[in-house]
Amino acid sequence: MFNCIVASPITRAKLLIGALLLSAATTFTVADETVPAATDPAKEERLPLRELRLFTQVFEQIRRGYVEEVKDTELLENAIAGLLLELDPHSAYLNETDYDELQEAATGEYGGLGLEVGAERGLIKIISPIDGSPAAQAGIEPGDLITEVDGIAVRSMAPQKAIDKLRGEKGTSIVLQVLREGEDKPLEFTIVRDIIQISAVRSHLLEPGYGYVRVSQFQNTSGSDFKKALAGLYTPGSPLKGIIVDLRNNPGGLVPAAVEMADAVLESGTVVYTEGRLPSSNSRFRATPGDVIRGVPMVVLINGGSASASEIVAGALQDHKRAAVLGTQSFGKGSVQTVIPLGDGRAIKLTTARYFTPNGRSIQAEGITPDIIVEPAEIRPYEKSKTVREADLEGHLEQAAHEDSESSPVDDAQINDNQLYEALNVLKGFQLLSRDRNSQSEPGSPQN
Repeated sequence: MFNCIVASPITRAKLLIGALLLSAATTFTVADETVPAATDPAKEERLPLRELRLFTQVFEQIRRGYVEEVKDTELLENAIAGLLLELDPHSAYLNETDYDELQEAATGEYGGLGLEVGAERGLIKIISPIDGSPAAQAGIEPGDLITEVDGIAVRSMAPQKAIDKLRGEKGTSIVLQVLREGEDKPLEFTIVRDIIQISAVRSHLLEPGYGYVRVSQFQNTSGSDFKKALAGLYTPGSPLKGIIVDLRNNPGGLVPAAVEMADAVLESGTVVYTEGRLPSSNSRFRATPGDVIRGVPMVVLINGGSASASEIVAGALQDHKRAAVLGTQSFGKGSVQTVIPLGDGRAIKLTTARYFTPNGRSIQAEGITPDIIVEPAEIRPYEKSKTVREADLEGHLEQAAHEDSESSPVDDAQINDNQLYEALNVLKGFQLLSRDRNSQSEPGSPQN
């Protein structure tokens, strides 16, 4: 017959520390009996008894003498966080809230209303409702100002706390009071939350034949979303001439999504490989046959905010000479973090490997060096004085009839973004140099 003892938090803490001390003492005995630690550092005890005793002393002094009472469980949680904090900038302890936010960022899904919002004069301003979202279906419009959330004045809360209240589990309802320009009194909306899916990939045509794909982070679906974006840029009768992939200020995310993105435009070869202490940390990711845009020239934009998975994509396409990399030196985060759940809603994020580009370059603390370095700069058109041209001369010959060219003016947004402007010029240069080849085999039709 066994007795079941329910220990208090203090007792549990002491039992844990006692178990560590016993483990340390056991390890000491084994180490001392086999080989002296001084002659074989590799077999030194893994739990040094002296330091563990020091830990218990500090733990007890804080518990008994700190100016404010601190729970034993909180002290132990802080100690766990400290273990990871001193390893490197990316290893971390994740409490339940941190872990939920990490999973949300990875999936791009959250329970909420589907609103892009900001703070204005102590209220929540609606920038835009997501198409098809509960907020859009309820009639929320851009420019609306939320003054109350479930009867609580927004101004009585911190801005971020008020915004956080908009989120919640699918199926739960929320009541919003809204000010709208042109309305005499506030409007009230009761909205039922749903699962909102946010894609980190956006795309559009800059000019006929020249596509732009912006990837803001690497989520679960970013690889497939990237391929859909490429397919959406193609229109029959107007083949793609070039693609710009914008990875500037992309902090990274999931490695499999980065591999899938690079694989979409590579025919074969290594995309990235990792090396670590555990066998599972040593992996090589290879491209599968098939370039979905059939060799269409590409430029990848990076800067100092491009990190981790962004550098995997840029490095792979650069090493395989599949794209020209333009911009400024990337961040240089060449390490892989593994998220290890602890089984109670918490987890640790532990650096387990370094990753290398196909040519064996480690970009840890180094980054990706662009093929074409273009610093961000302000562009202003040069005002020229009026000059006389042939068309101004009296009796000039008329222009011969010809077909209109496909060229179109560059919009102001592109001119203000000098790196994007230069990337577009590079693609046009590629097109000019390969015109003869392109006339023989028309690229730009995505493969199924």
